Amino acid sequence: MDWIKIAFFGFAIIVIVSAGGVAFSRKMIYAAFSLLFTFFGVAGLYVLLNADFIAVTQIMVYIGGILILIIFGVMLTSKFTDLQIKSGTTGVLQITLAAIVCIIGLIFLILAFWNTEWYVQPVKDIHNTVEPIGMLLMTKYFLTFQIAAILLLVAFIGAAKIARRK
Repeated sequence: MDWIKIAFFGFAIIVIVSAGGVAFSRKMIYAAFSLLFTFFGVAGLYVLLNADFIAVTQIMVYIGGILILIIFGVMLTSKFTDLQIKSGTTGVLQITLAAIVCIIGLIFLILAFWNTEWYVQPVKDIHNTVEPIGMLLMTKYFLTFQIAAILLLVAFIGAAKIARRK
């Protein structure tokens, strides 16, 4: 077994276990820190797929922006640090229906996986993807990129104005 397979299974285990921590954690701060490991595992999988731009974007946007904002939001609201995410009264019927839906979805995914003819192209040339994406963003898609940036800026200003009113 070569190192790429070992790294893939390592990152896959990290993602699955930490995503389970997000879903099943009873405290909000534990769920946020589990989400951190989930995002790092996904970024590692992107690196193994030779998608270095997406891996760096995953780290910068999700970990550097969104997750840090969630963690600060949880930690700065002191009365909510021990917030229980799940309610104490979950019915047996709800759990049973959720388990049935999950099992049906799992069976569907397994059947789709085994019945699909996967085309695997041999890797000929591993190259950097950041430079071509950067060239496209600054030449062909420059106007679209700038319009998206202005739209995000307007949305941010609008959200700050709405939050300030209250």
